[in-house]
Amino acid sequence: MIKWTEDQIELRNSIGEWATKLNDDFDGQNDRATLLKMWKLVREMGVLSLPIKKEYGGLEQDVLTTLYVLEAFGKHCEDSGFSFAVSSHIVSTCIPIQKFGNEEQKNKYLPDLCSGKKIGAHAISEPESGSDAWNMITNAIRNEEGYVLNGNKTFVSNGPVADTFIVYARTNKNAGVLGGYSAFILDKDTPGFTVGQPMKKMGLNTSVLCDLFFDDCQLSRAQLLGKEGQGFSIFNYVMKWEVLCSFVINIGEMEHLLAKCIEYSKSRKQYGEPICKFQAISHKIADMKIAVEVSRSMLYKAALAFHQGNNITTDLAIAKVVTSENYVKTSLDALQIFGGHGYMQESGIEKYVRNSVASKIYSGTSEIQRNTIASMLGL
Repeated sequence: MIKWTEDQIELRNSIGEWATKLNDDFDGQNDRATLLKMWKLVREMGVLSLPIKKEYGGLEQDVLTTLYVLEAFGKHCEDSGFSFAVSSHIVSTCIPIQKFGNEEQKNKYLPDLCSGKKIGAHAISEPESGSDAWNMITNAIRNEEGYVLNGNKTFVSNGPVADTFIVYARTNKNAGVLGGYSAFILDKDTPGFTVGQPMKKMGLNTSVLCDLFFDDCQLSRAQLLGKEGQGFSIFNYVMKWEVLCSFVINIGEMEHLLAKCIEYSKSRKQYGEPICKFQAISHKIADMKIAVEVSRSMLYKAALAFHQGNNITTDLAIAKVVTSENYVKTSLDALQIFGGHGYMQESGIEKYVRNSVASKIYSGTSEIQRNTIASMLGL
């Protein structure tokens, strides 16, 4: 068990208090004005800068502290879509630039990304390659000025409102996954770069996503992130952070649902007594508590191993499967406990069902995670 310091607890509590303010304006809308208003508030909170070094405007917190704080953010912010957007900004853009960028890139991009002045996104999925990401068609061909980028990306979280993008592309068709792909930093006003319209989806509505199109985008050598051919290594590192940060927020959301169900079950009466006295209800709530504790244990186990520099391939895959599938079950149990009221939008329960389903898909589907676990077992 991790023993948190007073400073860590104070930081977590302060972020939690700020996160509740996001609920004042939350109406589930994803129009640009509403989203930018929410981003303005989260800028004041400081959560965007958690794992970034102080010299670039960050709070310089380690991965464990970052997760501890984001868990509170997920618990107190009732807008799961926006929580996901915040996590995506941190892990998809801030993290890779800090880890793999040169000093010029860090000084150019990180201060504005940390402050929230600019919003970040990354692009890897394509219409014909989702789980098979490294079968991408988007390519960057070297020329005298740098690279010419052509292709199309899809399902880009934060895409419609982002200013800075990390784009993955094939740079050597004769090399394999480990050397054939590279990552580039693009600004939204890059000539030949077009941002598509926001996509309509089942849930996470305030985490807007879209297609991106690249038509002979001329990139300078200064826009290459890391080394040419390092794309897989960069993305692999980003995905560790993405699973840890995104799903610790889900744990916070599960805690929120648990608290709501406990409160409701004590106040809702049927057949002359509170429904919490019925074993069918109390057992569901007990299962929700088990789901929170098991998920948290697995995720922080992986985070601690990551912090210590150990291989977390299996631990991370297990944590992702356990947390995402527990999240779906918890949201469905919560809806069942609330009954007809839970099915109504005004209860605030049904949205968790819609939002939770996505967790089994993004950051590597449950099937892909099980493939990884099986592979690590030598199967």
